[in-house]
Amino acid sequence: MNLVEYFARHHGEILRATLEHIWLVGAAMLLAIAVGVPLGIVVARRPFLSKFILGGANIAETIPSLALFGFLLPVPWLGARAERLAVAALLLYALLPIIRNTAAGIAGVNKSVREAARGMGMTDSQILWRVELPLSFSTMIAGIRVATVLTIGVATIAAAIGAGGLGEFIFRGLAMVNDQLILAGAIPAALLAIAADLLLGILEKRLRPVRA
Repeated sequence: MNLVEYFARHHGEILRATLEHIWLVGAAMLLAIAVGVPLGIVVARRPFLSKFILGGANIAETIPSLALFGFLLPVPWLGARAERLAVAALLLYALLPIIRNTAAGIAGVNKSVREAARGMGMTDSQILWRVELPLSFSTMIAGIRVATVLTIGVATIAAAIGAGGLGEFIFRGLAMVNDQLILAGAIPAALLAIAADLLLGILEKRLRPVRA
C-alpha cells in the first residue's frame, strides 16, 4: 500500500488526529496571547522587570519538551488530564516570542507620536490602547506567528503523554518502523504549520503601519 492509499483508507483517523492537534495548539495559543501580551506590555513599560520575565520565558523555551511534560506532571489539576498538561506545556513554549515582540512593538513606537497623544490630553492607558497597541499589532502578530509554528511542531510530542494529536501516528510509526504511519502524522503537521505561517504572514502585512 502506497502513501496515497494509506491516507485514503485512514482519512477518518487522520482527520480526528488533525482536529485534536488544532484544538491543542489553538487552546495553548489563546492562553499564551492572554498571558504573553500583558507581560510584554509590562516589559516595555517596566524594563527593570524584563530580565525576570524574559529570563523565565527563556528557561521554559530551553527545557526539552518531554522533560517539561515530566516537570508539570506532579502539578495539581494539570497532571490529572493529559490535555491540560499538554496545553500548559505548549503555553510555556509559546510565551517567549509573544512577550518579546509585544515589548519590541511598543518600545518601537515613535516618541513624537506618544508626545502628540499626551499633548491631546490622553492618559497613559489611553495612549496604550489607542496609540501604542494599534501601532504594535504587526510586530505582535509576527511573534504570534513564530509561536504558532513552533507550537504546532512541539504539539506532536504531546502524544507521548496521551494527549492525542498527530504525534500519535509519528510515535506509532517509530515503534513499528513504519514510514507511512510517520508520514501520516508528519505531513498534516507540516501542512498546518505552513498554513498558519502563510495566514498570519498575510495578517501581519495588512496590520503593518503605513509609513509616510
